[in-house]
Amino acid sequence: MGKYLLKRILHGIFSIVVVVAIVMVLIYSMLQRELIFSSDALYTRQQSNAKQTYMYNKWEEYGYLDYVPYSEWLQELSRNGELDEETRAEATVLGRTPEADSAVTAEYTAKFREYYESRGYEVKRLDAVVKGRKVITGGQQTMFATKDLPLSHRLVEYFTGLLDFDNIHRVAEVEGERGLTFTLYDPLAGGKFSPAIIGNGTLHKYLLYVDGNFPFIHQNMVTIKLGTSYTVNSGVDVFHTMTRSQGSYVKTNMTFPTGLTEDSADDLHTATYMQGSREISTLNMERFTDDYTVVDTVRNGMSKMGYSFVIGILSSIMAYALGLPIGIQMARRKDGLVDKVGTFYIMFIIAVPSLAYIFMFKAMGARIGLPTVFDMESSDKLIFILPIVSLALPSIANLMKWMRRYMIDQMNSDYVKFARASGLSEGEIFSKHIWKNAAIPIIHGIPGSILGALVGAIITERVYVVPGAGNLLTEAINKYDNGVIVGVTLFYAVLTVVSIILGDILMSVVDPRISFSTKDR
Repeated sequence: MGKYLLKRILHGIFSIVVVVAIVMVLIYSMLQRELIFSSDALYTRQQSNAKQTYMYNKWEEYGYLDYVPYSEWLQELSRNGELDEETRAEATVLGRTPEADSAVTAEYTAKFREYYESRGYEVKRLDAVVKGRKVITGGQQTMFATKDLPLSHRLVEYFTGLLDFDNIHRVAEVEGERGLTFTLYDPLAGGKFSPAIIGNGTLHKYLLYVDGNFPFIHQNMVTIKLGTSYTVNSGVDVFHTMTRSQGSYVKTNMTFPTGLTEDSADDLHTATYMQGSREISTLNMERFTDDYTVVDTVRNGMSKMGYSFVIGILSSIMAYALGLPIGIQMARRKDGLVDKVGTFYIMFIIAVPSLAYIFMFKAMGARIGLPTVFDMESSDKLIFILPIVSLALPSIANLMKWMRRYMIDQMNSDYVKFARASGLSEGEIFSKHIWKNAAIPIIHGIPGSILGALVGAIITERVYVVPGAGNLLTEAINKYDNGVIVGVTLFYAVLTVVSIILGDILMSVVDPRISFSTKDR
């Protein structure tokens, strides 16, 4: 079994890499780059040369290309000791046109062009845009080099950055001595027994801590990085977008590191470092003793993934609780009333578009007084009923269909006829043979149903305005948010591979005839 799992895992990893590569080819090579600015209000306000430099800056940020401004190249030469400050200052000043450059500027612009063109870059110089004698707004002269990044570079950079490991040398400057401190009494726990590991020089202040919220032990030593969002949730990683809580702020009486006590929704356990952040804010000076000032907030709702999982897992339980027994009864009473009614329901779900019957059940729910729009601020659990039922409807039909088919296949098998001839009762034949054999293919799909609940349901969540993860991918596609598209694709691919492997393992546990080991013959 170990060899089988290793082979499956390796094949799964290869499949995941291929899927992510295909998605990267589609969004980075086949879609027009300008589309990513369709929702960028700042881009539309740019003019002339400033618009082009902004565009190239963003393309570098989005992973399309490497962008090197002429001024940054000069700064690099200065840092390396190849250029003194006086010469750098003179060389930095570009003329409105190349003919207007000073001798020093002309010398270094020529070197810049030669250096980067020899390395496959395209060097561009944008002359000043003048109206009358004045340079128009955004029309300042500029020079830069660009080079498209190959797919292999994007893939390697993306996968090597999936896990972010914090360490005491993570930030450049820090007050006090770098290191880790282990304490059994977390200062934020009010003197109570609460183990924690606190860092100095790390990105996160708390690398490990314990609190009363599930899963109770939390860590920031290793962080998952699926990709930064640029429009859907600007500047925030996809994984954090899916897992952080939503809703209204939950304020509690809190004591900050300086001793200041006030009602706040800040979660000090999430504090991260930002150099100089304490000095630039009076509020931070009053609250914090160092530059670990960037914190998340505590909210009263679940995360996007949390809402999707609750609705998804409850709908799966409902589907298995109804679909399997009804499918069994349809098979045992083939061509009877139960079979005919069940077949009609299956055909209805298959024939009618999902959006149509979801709206139909939404209207029916409204007539009997059930909430039809999800509200995170509401404590009424009835808001979950319609999304759960709507999501369960196709799964119930699918389980009914396959359970009926597998049951009938088993009932017509030779071993069943032999069992009847041997004198076994129909009940014994059903419980000991038919049911167990028919359930094996169904069992394979259980891990997929559980893990699939994490990704949400696009249509159901949109219809009922559920703040879940299902709408994240479609929103990212509509806004051309490449980081989110790639991140969510990877998340979906990993869950798919894991669910298939777990399904195979579960089948081998249930059916002793299935073995993953092979013997030489």
